[in-house]
Amino acid sequence: MNLILDGIAASLVTTPRLKAHVLERPAADARTTVVFIHGNVSSSLFWQPLMLALDPDVRALAIDLRGFGGSETLPVDATRGVRDFSDDVASVLDALQCGPVHLVGWSMGGGVAMQYLLDHPDMVATLTLQAPVSPYGFGSTAGVDGTLINGGAGTGGGGANPDFIARLQEGDHTADSPASPRSVYRSTYVAAGFESEHEDLWVASMLTTATGDGNYPGNSSATDVWPGFGPGDAGVLNSMAPTHFNVSGIADLVTKPPILWVRGDADAIVSDASLFDLNHLGALGAIPGWPGPESAPAQPMISQTRAVLDRYAANGGSYREVVFASCGHSPHVEHQDDFLRELTTQLGN
Repeated sequence: MNLILDGIAASLVTTPRLKAHVLERPAADARTTVVFIHGNVSSSLFWQPLMLALDPDVRALAIDLRGFGGSETLPVDATRGVRDFSDDVASVLDALQCGPVHLVGWSMGGGVAMQYLLDHPDMVATLTLQAPVSPYGFGSTAGVDGTLINGGAGTGGGGANPDFIARLQEGDHTADSPASPRSVYRSTYVAAGFESEHEDLWVASMLTTATGDGNYPGNSSATDVWPGFGPGDAGVLNSMAPTHFNVSGIADLVTKPPILWVRGDADAIVSDASLFDLNHLGALGAIPGWPGPESAPAQPMISQTRAVLDRYAANGGSYREVVFASCGHSPHVEHQDDFLRELTTQLGN
């Protein structure tokens, strides 16, 4: 199977930080540049149909993060949050001599995009967040202000499904198990019943994920608090642990580009009742021993994001929240035309 669609060019960009695989939909007389950052267990391949659908005068770039796609597999220092990823993006854009860009981040990539905005506010023309990780990280925080609970217990590399990891390592393309990448895509990346002609491409993209303590999912630490583990210091999931990751400071930036926040109303991954939040799974009875809502409440991910963006607006910025009905974690895949319309409006700001 050809992973690169017609009209997309692939290249390796060497920077002082890494060798990064970059997809480009060129534009002969580009009026603007859009940069796409993929999420966890995926790659730039997911962006291709949307890139091809953009207006012909828009240059589109999609960067594979370290350990994903065709980029170099390097370890992730999770004590820096997602800064290894965002610094990599900065190095690529510097090597390509890009000025301010329109940045689009999906899921974990939304966290990377917010970190990039924090560190390089003058280099972001607009920011589009698609189903982004909460500004306070993934799991083990309470309230709209992201209060850390239980030292981050239940977050990080220890929360990944070992069977899913094994199937990534084996290159499993089947739907023979609920833990196979294809089954996980169907059950959590998109809303129930969604079908795509590109499903094989999406699964191939997921299977580019490098596994191990330094990459996906990362290591873990022991804790006496339920469920018995906490975040480690290396790898992808730990980079989003609330002990390491907090980008809520975007609300206090002096430079505030317009933000577009797009999400689906049936998102199983990022929601106020996420099926990947161990506290919520405990409440459902899926993980035994849950100590109850007072000590281990589900993380209100959507409410936290909205609260930070409300502060962003109150402090002089602006944002739009767009919710697609009957849509899961991948609006640009499930509702491409609608997402393209909103993004096109955003580029015109």
